[in-house]
Amino acid sequence: QVQLVESGGDLVQAGGSLRLSCAASGSIFSGNVMGWYRQAPGKQRELVAAITSGGSTNYADSVKGRFTISRDNAKNTVYLQMNSLKPEDTSVYYCNLRVGITAVRDYWGQGTQVTVSS
Repeated sequence: QVQLVESGGDLVQAGGSLRLSCAASGSIFSGNVMGWYRQAPGKQRELVAAITSGGSTNYADSVKGRFTISRDNAKNTVYLQMNSLKPEDTSVYYCNLRVGITAVRDYWGQGTQVTVSS
């Protein structure tokens, strides 16, 4: 069993910052990818940022230079530092854990709301 618990979502003004955290628990393989997705009402879920257990990162073009993803493998925790927030960043942010090579499986947190006012 795997559980992902997110925290850190809040209401902030444009230009402000937030730090999201996601702690994973359960039977987690050491080789995995953790990341953050977001989904606003009426829109498709999109990748925000991802990081492998080896530290390789990937960012959506819309957040490059503003967001930074990091992880603590010992704690099975992933973080997302969000700076220079814009109203279009408003969304529910979901933590993701991806495991497997020949049979990929995704685990999801329940989401944390980020609202950026203009």
